Order: sequence, then structure tokens, then C-alpha cells
Amino acid sequence: MDRIILGNIVTPSDMIENGWIGIRNGIIVAIGQGAAPQAADVVDAIGSYVMPGVVDGQTHAGSYAGLAGLESTTRSAIAGGITTIVDMPYDNPAPLNTIERLREKVAAINTLAHCDVALYGTVMPDQGTDDVASLIDGGIVAFKISSFESSPTRFPRIASDQISDIMVALAGTNIPLGLHNEDQEMVRAGIAAAKAAGRDGIEAHSNSRPIAAEMTSSAAFYELGAIHGAHAHIVHFSTARGMVLADQYRTLGSRATGETCVHYLVLDPQEHGPVLGARMKVNPPIRPGARDGLWNEILHERVAFVSSDHSSWPIDNKLVPSIFDAGAGVPGLETLLPAFFTEAERRGYDAPALSAAQLSERPAKFFGLWPQKGGLCIGSDADIAIFTPGEHVWDSAQAHDELKWSPFDGHRFAGRVTCTYLRGETAWDGNTVVSRPGVGEYVRRGLSHWFA
Repeated sequence: MDRIILGNIVTPSDMIENGWIGIRNGIIVAIGQGAAPQAADVVDAIGSYVMPGVVDGQTHAGSYAGLAGLESTTRSAIAGGITTIVDMPYDNPAPLNTIERLREKVAAINTLAHCDVALYGTVMPDQGTDDVASLIDGGIVAFKISSFESSPTRFPRIASDQISDIMVALAGTNIPLGLHNEDQEMVRAGIAAAKAAGRDGIEAHSNSRPIAAEMTSSAAFYELGAIHGAHAHIVHFSTARGMVLADQYRTLGSRATGETCVHYLVLDPQEHGPVLGARMKVNPPIRPGARDGLWNEILHERVAFVSSDHSSWPIDNKLVPSIFDAGAGVPGLETLLPAFFTEAERRGYDAPALSAAQLSERPAKFFGLWPQKGGLCIGSDADIAIFTPGEHVWDSAQAHDELKWSPFDGHRFAGRVTCTYLRGETAWDGNTVVSRPGVGEYVRRGLSHWFA
């Protein structure tokens, strides 16, 4: 073996206490318990959880800094135990909607990335679907669109007739179509009403973008998917009601899924809003009293997976007088695993198993990366995160994303990532990101998919 790692090995089926995992040429070649084989290097992680590297199914590396943002985003990912990010297409100044832009982004990955990167593509208003097939051939893992316009060029609204056309183009494939799920007219009316009433704090954010706007958009989207036989995916449900809707469509035979994000599972505006304010602003909003319902949906396996929805906005974007002028989105790469693990453990759940399933295995299967990614399995890439239990207070000033702020700043986590391996090589040693830019690779969609 090139390397043996000793510890509590979290596999897809169980946890092997005081076990070991063997690595050769960047691949997991053996997993066992008891006496370990000889190896050039032995890592003693006894007492820690040896987990599959996280596959973060939703990041926005280039939303602010453009393709150059891949370097700091992936550096932060590695420090958080994330070995693969699935990056959204809405880069600054132009999104990934053609094969030429895909080539540009792949070139940036090969130059800048510290971890592996899979990619979403998109379709712009009035573009048509001629580029869909070439992007699929280019290896993208999913498409993403929005029913709400944040920017006419970088984050536009796609009308229902065009969504229908995209569904037709994807119906014969295993490629999901993801949606940012908010009804534009309802949201704009809600914001106008809040402003007219003089409500401009974080407590007004959820009401101004009501659950009805989220659900109306989602239901219409699922119905189009059902009619055309395409895989319709909601990229961030903020309440359990959305997961129930997805399950109802699946029961009727449709390919319908939904994910949620870790901030919806941990934060609540009534508890954290007075201190965080705009620092916890995301869209759709974090809802008061929604956490218990979402965790129940996770336990019943109605949540496809959990992501960070990491956004690379600087803090200046939040420091404005009104909540409606603040940018939406939060950093989350180095806190995804610790925050999810901690909240799962606090609730009495099997935190190691649930973390491995929701943050690694399920997104890898969803995006066609399994079994190369997402699990500690013989033959898989040796992408590994060592999570060491023990109270750890998160200090965002020590983050590796150049943003140096977080809604989780000061949170007490139940452990920390003390080592990350990318294809068997040390990328994060617990103190320093030791990988170099460009060691990460572009990961194309493989053969696994969510629906048989």
C-alpha cells in the first residue's frame, strides 16, 4: 500500500470501528479491521471518523470574482473536507451556456482548482435548446435555471414556455434540470408591500418572499417535468412542504427531487436574526420554525441531498441599511460538514452515517459521479475527510476562502476536519492547505443516476 489510514471507517453500509483503509495509486484498494497491511505511510486517525470526501452539490465559485474565484473556493472546500464541488453556471460576467464557455471553465479548473469540480450548465432566455446536447457531451452533470430574475444577463428568469422546451430536450436523458424556485410576481409584490410598510430587517425577509411563491413555482415546474418525462429538481427547498410535494410527484411516477441546504437545517431567523441580520440572508429565505420538519424529511429519505449553496459574496455586500438591498447568499464550504454533523448529533441521530449519506454518497449518485466519488468503497477514488470529534469554535477569520465572514462565526461545532485527501494525496493537514492550484480535475458525468 502507498498509505494506510487507521480510524473509524464510515462506509456506505456501516462503520468499522478501529478499522483501516488501504490506498494505492490514488484508489481505495482494501478496507478492513484488525492488523493492517504494510504501507509506505501509516496515518493514525484512531478516535476520528474516516469519512468519504464531501461532494458539495451546489456552489457558486464564480458569482463574484468570475472564473478566478475557482481558486479560493476550492481551497476553502479542501479545508472543509470537500473533495468535489458541483459548481453552478452563473459566473460573472456570463453564465455557462455554450460549449465554448464550458471549455473556458474547464481550462480554469485545470489551472486553479484545489479539488475536483463537476459542472452545471444553463440555457439563457431565447437561446433555444441547440446547445443542450453539446453541453451534455461535454460532461456537465445537470442544468440550472431560475423562475426569478436577479440579473437579466447573469441570473435571468426563464419563462414557462422555454422551461417546457428544455424539459423536452432533456426527457430522454438522465440529466436533471434544477430550478431556483420562486414566483417572480409574488416576490416582487411581497417586497413592495414590505417596503411600503417600512419593514426592512431580516424578520421581513421571509414574509416578503412567502412560502406560497416557493411552492407555486415548484408545483408548476414539477408538472412540466411530469408531462414531458424529464427529471425536475428543486435546488433549495426551505420547508418540509416542498419535500412532500416532490414525494407526491414521485409516487405518481414522475422524476421529481428536491435538495436543501445546511443553513436551512441549523439557522432560524427568530433565534439568529437579531445578531446576524443580513448575514443570514439567502433566497429562498430561511424560514422561522422550519428546521424540525426538514430534518424529519431527511430521516425519511425524501431529501435528495444537502448542499452548502456557497456564495462568494464579500461582506460589504451585506453591510447595507435595508435587507432588500443586501446580497443573498452565504459562504459555507468549511462549515458544511461540521454544521451538519453537529446538528445531527445534537438531535440524537447517527451523525457519521447521516453525514456520509447526505453530503457524499447521495449527491455523488445524483450527479452521476458514483462510485468513483462519494463513498469509501474498494475501487473508488481515495477522496477522504478525517473528522475529529471535540468542541471546535468556528472563527471565520481563519477561513481559506478570502471572504473571512460566515453566518456560523462563533458556532460551537462537535468536531473539525483535521485532514483531507484527494485521490490519496494530502490536500489539507489540519492547519494548511498543502495542495496546489490545478491539482483538482474536471469530473464528467458518469453512468450512475437517481432514477432507474
